[in-house]
Amino acid sequence: MTTYFNYPSKELQEELKTIAQAIVAPGKGILAADESVSTMGKRLKDIGVENSEENRRAYRQLLFTTDDKLSENISGVILFDETLYQKADDGTPFVQLLKKKGIIPGIKVDKGVVPLFGSEDESTTQGLDDLAARCAKYKKEGCDFAKWRCVLKIGKNTPSYQSILENANVLARYASICQSERIVPIVEPEVLPDGDHDLDRAQKVTETVLAAVYKALNDHHVYLEGTLLKPNMVTAGQSAAKKNTPEEIGLATVQALRRTVPAAVPGVTFLSGGQSEEEASVNLSAINKVPLGRPWALTFSYGRALQASVLRAWGGKKENIGAGQNELLKRARANGAASAGCYEAGSVKGAAGDAGLHVEDHKQANAQACQGKYVAGSIPSYAANASLFIAGHKYANGEAAVGKYVPGSAGAGSGSLFIANHAY
Repeated sequence: MTTYFNYPSKELQEELKTIAQAIVAPGKGILAADESVSTMGKRLKDIGVENSEENRRAYRQLLFTTDDKLSENISGVILFDETLYQKADDGTPFVQLLKKKGIIPGIKVDKGVVPLFGSEDESTTQGLDDLAARCAKYKKEGCDFAKWRCVLKIGKNTPSYQSILENANVLARYASICQSERIVPIVEPEVLPDGDHDLDRAQKVTETVLAAVYKALNDHHVYLEGTLLKPNMVTAGQSAAKKNTPEEIGLATVQALRRTVPAAVPGVTFLSGGQSEEEASVNLSAINKVPLGRPWALTFSYGRALQASVLRAWGGKKENIGAGQNELLKRARANGAASAGCYEAGSVKGAAGDAGLHVEDHKQANAQACQGKYVAGSIPSYAANASLFIAGHKYANGEAAVGKYVPGSAGAGSGSLFIANHAY
C-alpha cells in the first residue's frame, strides 16, 4: 500500500521526544554558534581581530565557559564542525564543557546553498549524500540535535513552486536521516527578509512554505514529536514602505504557524533574521503575547542577536572576557524573558551600540523576562538596538519567547547591522 510505513521504535521515539522537549523547556532557547570559518572571519574583522583558528577557538571558549547561570536560559548550542573538536585551555572538549552545564550540544550539518538551475536566482541546500555517516559520527561525539537551513526569497515570481518543493523535500530527507541516527532535526526553512514586500505577502509566503514542508515531512514519515522548527518571524521586507509594530508581527507570525504547523511539534525556535538584538527580543515577546492558542513552545535560536554585544565587548582581548560573558548572560536572560512574553523594550542595553553585529548583554535580561520580571532598559547592552539584518543571508530571547519581551529592553541598540547579499 502507498500509505504503508514504519514508525521509529518506541525507544527511539522516546529518546527523540525527550531531547526535543528539553531544548524548548520554559524560559530557554538555543545559542547558534555554528558560523562557518568564513562567516566567523567577518565577525572577527568587524572588531579588528584576525580570523585564525586560535582566535576562533578563543572566542568559542569565551562563550562556552560563561557562568553556569547561562544554562538557565540556554538549553542548547549549535556548533560548527571545527568547533566540535576544539578544546578549552585546560584540554576539556567544548562538548564536555556544555554538557557539564546541562546544555545540549547540537551540530550544523548542511553544506551550504547552491543555485537551483532554471529558477530566478533561487537555491537549494547540499549535504545529503554522506549525511547518515556524519550524523552517526556526531552522535558518538556527543551531539543530540542538528540543524539544516534552506533559503527562500520573496520576489515578483519567487519563491517558485520548484523552489518550494525542492527545499521542502530536502528538509524532509534530512530530518528522516537524522532521526535514523538518533539525532533530533531542527528544520529551518528561512524566508529571507530581503525586498520591499509587505507583511501580508510575507505571511502568505511563509504559510505556503511551511505547508509544503510539513507535507514533505509527512511523506517521509518523519516523527514530528522528535523534531523542532526554526522559521523566520513574519516581517515585511527590509525595504518595505511601512514598518510594522511588534504586535502586528506577532499576530502575523502566530497566525501563519497556527495554519500550518501540527500540534505534535514540540516547539518553534525562531531565527533572528538580521534583526537587532533588541528587535529580536521585542518581537519574540510580542509573539508570545498573542491571544491565540499556541500548542508549541515559541522560543529562540539566535546567533547574531545573542552575540553582537558579546563580540563588541570582548574585542579579542583576554582582559575583556568577563565583559563579553556578562553581555551573553544579559542577552540570554532577555530572550528567556521574551520567550515567556515578559520582555520590556529597552530594558537591556548592549555593547554593540548602534552599529556592528556583536552584542553581549544577552542573558540577564532574558532570564528576568522569562519570569515576567524584566524591566525595559534595566540591562544595558553594547549592541543596543542595532539591526543585525543581512540581506540574502543564507547561513547566516527568553522574554520574547514567552511573549513578555518589551521593545528596547535588550540588545545592540538601534543601529542597522544589515548587510545586503551577505552569504553565510
